[in-house]
Amino acid sequence: MADPKGFLKHGREVASRRDVAERVQDWDEVYPDGIGRALLPIITTQAGRCMDCGIPFCHQGCPLGNIIPEWNDLVWRDDWDGAMDRLHATNNFPEFTGRLCPAPCETACVLGINQDPVTIKNVEVSIIDRAWGSGYVRPQPPEWLSGKTVAVIGSGPAGLAAAQQLTRAGHTVAVYERADKIGGLMRYGIPEFKMEKKHLDRRLDQMRREGTVFRAGVDVGGDLTGDQLLGRYDAVVLAMGATAARDLPATGRELGGIHQAMEFLPQANRTSLGEEVEGQILATGKDVVIIGGGDTGADCLGTSTRQGARSITQLEIMPRPGEDRPSGQPWPTYPMTFKVSSAHEEGGDRMYAVSTQEFVGDADGNVASLRLVEVDAKFQPVEGTEREIPAQLVLLAMGFVGPEKEGLIDQLGVDLDERGNVRRDESYAASVPGVYVAGDVGRGQSLIVWAIAEGRSAAAAVDAYLTGSTTLPAPIKPHERPLVV
Repeated sequence: MADPKGFLKHGREVASRRDVAERVQDWDEVYPDGIGRALLPIITTQAGRCMDCGIPFCHQGCPLGNIIPEWNDLVWRDDWDGAMDRLHATNNFPEFTGRLCPAPCETACVLGINQDPVTIKNVEVSIIDRAWGSGYVRPQPPEWLSGKTVAVIGSGPAGLAAAQQLTRAGHTVAVYERADKIGGLMRYGIPEFKMEKKHLDRRLDQMRREGTVFRAGVDVGGDLTGDQLLGRYDAVVLAMGATAARDLPATGRELGGIHQAMEFLPQANRTSLGEEVEGQILATGKDVVIIGGGDTGADCLGTSTRQGARSITQLEIMPRPGEDRPSGQPWPTYPMTFKVSSAHEEGGDRMYAVSTQEFVGDADGNVASLRLVEVDAKFQPVEGTEREIPAQLVLLAMGFVGPEKEGLIDQLGVDLDERGNVRRDESYAASVPGVYVAGDVGRGQSLIVWAIAEGRSAAAAVDAYLTGSTTLPAPIKPHERPLVV
């Protein structure tokens, strides 16, 4: 155990963000010098709040099975190298999860029953940022090569985790990405102010030095067919994510100025990194309406703020969550509570329990306003609550309905489940021999920790398929569900 009385002596403390007036003028992370450095003055004390519980529910709350009490104890004892080894034992990319994960481990923390939980996510990112800064994170190339080849389709967290594990096991791995740069939605879907891409790039450099081959700008299913893929590689891992966006078929949907979030955010990411985007979708000087109250909606909010929107309104069909854990979502489940992200601190309005009825256009065929109505607990319109709000830019951030079927999935002929995801068995194998499935393409839209966990587990299954056995860890089975949602 770390400090036996740490949870009695100290309260929860998190890193301070940069002043709003300063940070909305740039695209840098909202923490001064990065969150890891910002946390270092307080993180040892926060790690000391961990009680090293007899039954550490934080393990169960984390799909990766992170050994949280152990690295908390090592941080408290100032053994940062040991803490990084414990962290990397279960998580290939803690610098990603430490910035992007909603931390279900914290809502499962035993201390959280009647106090504020341990700042697990903050300790995690501090460990890895310090490790990178000290040069302790180094490539781990395999000692021998198996002679087997694996193609990983998709370079998001699931694909990268599978690729790194398989490369380290001695297989020759090529990662295919249809975008012009590697990283999937971490590259072009996550704004710089949430995670600067230098964190992604240095991890990709490590993987290249280990032997992983990256092939960006290749449309697998177009440039390279499914038959060619199966003929060229001994195994294939599908990790393309769930990229078919949910649409809103309301009257006026065809008007100009209505876009999916993943049309808007990648363009903004490119320009924030100095690239030029012809015909860029911009929020500058416009009344922006974001439909969807989740993380993607918040990303659109922060991006629109930095582009100089005149007003920003975020709509959510669900009622406003309460500040405290609902009685129907007891510890250690993940509660639906009211959250304020860094983007929400910066401005914009949020409307809850409202539904879009119609998009209203102007004489040029562009959206000019949006008609909405309040809804009851059954999402039925409440009479007399109709209103109209100005909107020259509408961003649809309502999530994703599954993977895109056209192209590779159709060519491979793999079976789909009842939700339209690629079906896989308990070993992550698809219905076609030699094809394996990891992440959102099989699970549906989910969290980054699930993606990495599935990538690691699928890698273990592929290694066993190719060699007859494996020593790679397999955190979860495909259909396992924790107590957290």
